[in-house]
Amino acid sequence: MTAVSAQQITDRIHQVQLSLPPAVTLIAVTKLLPAEVIRIAYAAGLRHFGESRVQEAIEKQAQLSDLSDITWHLIGHLQTNKVRKAVEHFQWIHSVDSLKLAEKLNQAALGLPRSPQCCLQVKLVPDPPKTGFSPAELEAALPRLDQLDQLNIRGLMAIPPQAASQDTIRQVFAGAKELGDRINQAGLTRLHIDQLSMGMSGDYPLALAAGATMIRLGTTLFGPRPQ
Repeated sequence: MTAVSAQQITDRIHQVQLSLPPAVTLIAVTKLLPAEVIRIAYAAGLRHFGESRVQEAIEKQAQLSDLSDITWHLIGHLQTNKVRKAVEHFQWIHSVDSLKLAEKLNQAALGLPRSPQCCLQVKLVPDPPKTGFSPAELEAALPRLDQLDQLNIRGLMAIPPQAASQDTIRQVFAGAKELGDRINQAGLTRLHIDQLSMGMSGDYPLALAAGATMIRLGTTLFGPRPQ
């Protein structure tokens, strides 16, 4: 379990939900947490859950198969050898960080009953540990991304560097909003950005102020993550 009781988890979820604009989706980040914690969050009203590892998520989904209205979000880095399983097991993939990965996801989705909803992971300030499109790379890739007819590319995901200043965090979130607006003015046929996946436990108020439509909270809801 967690260091936080079931009642505390429930109270924290309700407290955050009361503070959110109606159009914002709260994604509970449950990586490294057992399935019973997801059940507690589900009973508190949450339906969106974020996992970072494909195999870990598949095991939890098997344990939670009775909760058929959960929407699963893949928020961690996706290795190309896990693409098919990711498409089969997640409704949303937030971490599409390259044209190559987008093309592999598009191929994997051929013949499946649903098309994955996708966010393009963008890197708006230098951050060597992280993957993602720079704005220039993304704008160059847009014509090809627009042709990937098995994907619903609907959003951008932005993650500030660890230990970034408040000013840098604001710059990242504002940059994502501006980039999304530019993409929507580019005259593309299919690709349209209506979601901004940004904001975690330490910075989500800044993300909301910049226009986030999805926030990804773990520690805020569940306390410190197990080692």
